[in-house]
Amino acid sequence: MAKAGQGGLEGIAAALPRAKGPPPVERWNPPFCGDLDMRIAADGTWYYQKTPIGRLPLVKLFASVLKKEGDKYFLVTPVEKVGLTVDDAPFLAVEMTAARDDQDRQMLTFRTNVDDEVTAGPGHALRFEPEVTGGLKPYVHVRRDLWAKVTRALFYDLVALGEERDIGGKRMFGVASGGEFFAMAEADSLREFA
Repeated sequence: MAKAGQGGLEGIAAALPRAKGPPPVERWNPPFCGDLDMRIAADGTWYYQKTPIGRLPLVKLFASVLKKEGDKYFLVTPVEKVGLTVDDAPFLAVEMTAARDDQDRQMLTFRTNVDDEVTAGPGHALRFEPEVTGGLKPYVHVRRDLWAKVTRALFYDLVALGEERDIGGKRMFGVASGGEFFAMAEADSLREFA
């Protein structure tokens, strides 16, 4: 990958492999070549040298070679790895559809800001992290330890689809998708706010 000053953003993009389907970044372990002045903001906007990247095809290309190792994020090719900063989650879930499958199970499908589509269920969990304010931040697993933060509007849609179930002897409120139940919080704690 071209470093900053060596062809800039277009040079970086030109060095990325282009193939059909997602690149197998989980199999690539190239040497670390330093950090880029690239950041993914909490609202899903990608920045290069503090300027938003306005071309969605370029953002999608970078997103296709994004890899997480521990708490750090990298763009990788078979021969190079460069670091970047991610403020919260690398993707934002911006659209959700609810449908029933042939077994009458609820299926919640999310589309991200980079047009990945995932259906919550086996392999694509939903998780709900506590906020300092007492609320919850929802996330959906996209791929390879990469998550999308669910927008506030979609979170309200998830709550509207929620239900109570007994889990491990506790009454929990959550949402079902793909045959799995994703607990948000103890049901009693939510009744206090009703």
